[in-house]
Amino acid sequence: MNSARKKQLKAQAHSLKPVIIVGQSGLTESVLNEIEITLDTHELIKIKIRAEKLQRNKIRDQIVTDTQSELIQTIGQIIVVYRKNPDK
Repeated sequence: MNSARKKQLKAQAHSLKPVIIVGQSGLTESVLNEIEITLDTHELIKIKIRAEKLQRNKIRDQIVTDTQSELIQTIGQIIVVYRKNPDK
């Protein structure tokens, strides 16, 4: 993805609210399934990760890897991920 497209997606994500919150239980299989469903529906989503910084980074990397999405932005506890839906 080129930088112009990333910039466009960041601007688009600015008004979004986090639709998934990863809580104290961490990244469970059910949370990953919800992320998959939400990405299929919306393509661009915000996720709030409530954990310490090192743990947040691990969870962030695992989300991007497991869902085959692209990390657009990280701000504190919020990450923005994007995955194109081929059906749209």
